Amino acid sequence: MKKERVLVGMSGGVDSTVTAILLQQEGYEVVGVYMKLHHKEGYHEEHYAKAQKVGEYLHIPIHFYDLSEAFDKEVYRYFVKSYQEGLTPNPCVVCNRTIKFGAMVEFANGLGIEKIATGHYVKSDAKTFYEAKDKTKDQSYFLCQVKKEVLPRLLFPLGEWLKEDVKKFAHTIPLFEEIASQKESTEICFVENSYDEVLAKHMNIDMPGETVNSEGEVVGTHKGYMHYTIGKRRGFFVNGAHDPHFVLAIKPKENQIVVGTKEKLAISSFEVTSLNWFSTPTKTSYKVKVRYRTQAMVCHIALEKERAFITLETPVFGLAPGQIAAFYDGEALVGGGVIV
Repeated sequence: MKKERVLVGMSGGVDSTVTAILLQQEGYEVVGVYMKLHHKEGYHEEHYAKAQKVGEYLHIPIHFYDLSEAFDKEVYRYFVKSYQEGLTPNPCVVCNRTIKFGAMVEFANGLGIEKIATGHYVKSDAKTFYEAKDKTKDQSYFLCQVKKEVLPRLLFPLGEWLKEDVKKFAHTIPLFEEIASQKESTEICFVENSYDEVLAKHMNIDMPGETVNSEGEVVGTHKGYMHYTIGKRRGFFVNGAHDPHFVLAIKPKENQIVVGTKEKLAISSFEVTSLNWFSTPTKTSYKVKVRYRTQAMVCHIALEKERAFITLETPVFGLAPGQIAAFYDGEALVGGGVIV
């Protein structure tokens, strides 16, 4: 009986290597693909070489897929444009929709491969995503914009694993020292140190401007609106302030930032657009995450055409337009969209 083939996204690191091994053990014929996404000098030569060594060890082919042009168009430019517009983007969510589970799926189609797998910590039943067993590593939030129609083709072996057990398993692999030396990605892949270093390559971000309060009165100065995100506490000046002030809003056209005390950061209702549902919300309450590293909060969703109006039972501090809201029913990911 012919084995079913699966295309695995390979980085040369622990998670993707263990993913490939587990799928082999399940009886799949594994084909690897290394995706070049950005232009960091020397980065891809080093990591593709590691992925190739893993391929040799597992006796599987590793394709090199240059997606840098598509990534630049779909993800990188969106990142830069969002900050220009005073928004806070989430490039990983966009990348998962358009590149990892968009262009990679098309690549699998070209090879005649039905199944696609990655080392994401998430579960799926072909209808939606679920939080991973390891809640400290769960990546379901980043998948809330993936197109529903590709779900039946996706496999996530690490969804049932704890990260510490993946590391223990990896210790049994002869290539362990090589794959363990791969730095685990926790930040945006094309950002070396800080996001404003990236922006500075494309525009002048050092444009001193006015700091205003919520009534529009000028109360101080700042060094350029692109240095700030909602909730930021430092890096601007407020005349005679005794209490800590935070960025409440960004006005890019005026090169102004609006600041106020912490209680003014509290938001109890907001709108979400660019909605992507795995199941249409029909219940009276769900939970929502408005940032990756935050606790999901109870919310009520009212749908109106292409928008969702969200009411929170407990206020959230520092809600940032442009960020992603992901909705959950228990551990099931219901869908998500962009905060406006």
